[in-house]
Amino acid sequence: MSQEKVDRYKEYKANKKQILKKEKRIRNLEYAAAIVVLAAFIGWMGYSVYEKATDPGEQAAVAYTLDTTSVDEYINTLSTEE
Repeated sequence: MSQEKVDRYKEYKANKKQILKKEKRIRNLEYAAAIVVLAAFIGWMGYSVYEKATDPGEQAAVAYTLDTTSVDEYINTLSTEE
């Protein structure tokens, strides 16, 4: 190994406890941030579903009309041919 690598390794060994502690702290902060983002997303989804389910203006029944005269005429022609 080159002297530079040896020096880096010695410094890493000397500060290993602090380096590992810092890495663990950063990893825990990343986990906490992911949990906060996930909780916010789940909360937003729940709120959106609740708002859509309880909004009375959106739940008004829609009535459709359909003109079936041509179908009725066709059925009548079939029944008269027999």
